Amino acid sequence: MSEVVSNWSAHLRDNRRMSLHTVRAYEATGLRLIAFLAEHYGGAPDLARVEASDLRAFLAARRGDGIGNASAARELSAVRSFLIFAGGEDAMPRIKGPRVKKGLPRPVSPSEALALADDVSEQASDAWIAARDWAVLLLLYGAGMRISEALGLTGDVLPLGEAMRVTGKRDKTRIVPLLAAVREAVAAYVALTPYPPSGDAPLFRGARGGPLNPAIIRRSVRAARSRLGLSERTTPHALRHSFATHLLAGGADLRSLQELLGHASLTSTQIYTAVDTAYLLDVYQNAHPRA
Repeated sequence: MSEVVSNWSAHLRDNRRMSLHTVRAYEATGLRLIAFLAEHYGGAPDLARVEASDLRAFLAARRGDGIGNASAARELSAVRSFLIFAGGEDAMPRIKGPRVKKGLPRPVSPSEALALADDVSEQASDAWIAARDWAVLLLLYGAGMRISEALGLTGDVLPLGEAMRVTGKRDKTRIVPLLAAVREAVAAYVALTPYPPSGDAPLFRGARGGPLNPAIIRRSVRAARSRLGLSERTTPHALRHSFATHLLAGGADLRSLQELLGHASLTSTQIYTAVDTAYLLDVYQNAHPRA
């Protein structure tokens, strides 16, 4: 059974191009399911004959572990993928997942985005680290990159032009336009860094010269939002949401926004129409004298 999970894990990594974090989470779910079914059946389970009642019992057990609706939905998604891989399309019984209320990403205002980047860079111990952090955050807000995409850039992208080819989730590539301010920020970092970028070496480096860990940027943003009194939802990824929301508010169409964000489905992009409305209502309620 563990070999089936290992093969599935390799399939997710190599064929589905899932992130290492997602593969590990799915693999853990597969192992949990097998352990549960072995106890549930009193012996080795037949993964091609799992019933809906078995899965409901599994989810009930996971609820007993304290997981909520969103985690239960993710667990069921992983189970569905695992059973289909192990036993074929007919191996997954029909079962309704828990309802998950989709939360809207909350955008950061343009002034807050720049204040955040400014504060993070001001706290840096060295000038080159300040320039690095400023450049990374501007890539998120000014170019709509995911933090993994920005930190995955290599010296090959230099010198920057008016657009850049970015590889996103599942190796999907897209063209990202670069504002002059973003190009200038990256150029300033390149001029100051003690680790000159070259070839396929990471563009953004940590203090000791290794690839920059995204946790360092996240930690700096957490500290900056506390100093600035910003919402807990002000994260590096919120800057990407703000990029999308502000473009939509400025007249960008959904199809263009889909391409700029690298979404595989337009459905993923359509959430920003709701975000834009919510943002405008926030502005109205904060600005109108009778609100």
